[in-house]
Amino acid sequence: MRRNGFLQNYYHNKMSGKLYIVPTPVGNLDDMTVRAINTLRDADCILAEDTRTSSVLMKHFCITTRMQSHHKFNEHDTLPALIERLEGGEVIALVSDAGTPAISDPGFLLSRECRRHGIEVECLPGATAFVPAIVNSGLPCDRFCFEGFLPQKKGRATRLASLADEQRTMIFYESPLRLVKTLEQLAATFGTEREASVCREISKVHNTTHHGTLGELVAEFTATAPRGEIVIVVAGKATEAAVKIDKYADFKQKSALRE
Repeated sequence: MRRNGFLQNYYHNKMSGKLYIVPTPVGNLDDMTVRAINTLRDADCILAEDTRTSSVLMKHFCITTRMQSHHKFNEHDTLPALIERLEGGEVIALVSDAGTPAISDPGFLLSRECRRHGIEVECLPGATAFVPAIVNSGLPCDRFCFEGFLPQKKGRATRLASLADEQRTMIFYESPLRLVKTLEQLAATFGTEREASVCREISKVHNTTHHGTLGELVAEFTATAPRGEIVIVVAGKATEAAVKIDKYADFKQKSALRE
């Protein structure tokens, strides 16, 4: 039996229509939350980036809600019909293949259109790849900028150039096939001595984080072809004050060794 409060909220939402944005595990299925499971079970429809991928998750958690494809190739065309259904009272849940929808995945357009039409949107807390990646990196995570996937062709050089003086830690998503090329371009932009990390297969059995300078990481992954989903974390440009502190610390260390 569900709690009465949950039922009251559920039936209220069914009368008004609501979009739930539901994070799903990026690797380990045990990362799925109880609330996410209940939301997917109770929704009228689940919008999935790839119904074949999501069907594995649904089967694992005994979720039988009907699914509909919602991806970057059809989201513009299906938007009007989805808004009409939500205005008619449907409760719709949106999932991506892994992680939180709208973070380098479809979801932003639908969320924005719901806001414009006064339709309630709620994003559940849950898995996303870049948070464990930056925490595991050992680089400053009090301030950072998320860049997602860099443009593959047009605008790539411009985007990198715009980050040349970025002082915050930077986060990038990349495929294993383009990892070495991207690391080389990052090294050309920020210098081969810039500290960075490459986190792969987050939350999966073969989850690893590789630390080093951009130059060292280029050499490592040139020698050993990477596999799996990739998150690159790059240190921001050091401020003048930080450089002076580092030089002073280095001077003190050398002085202590001489003594």
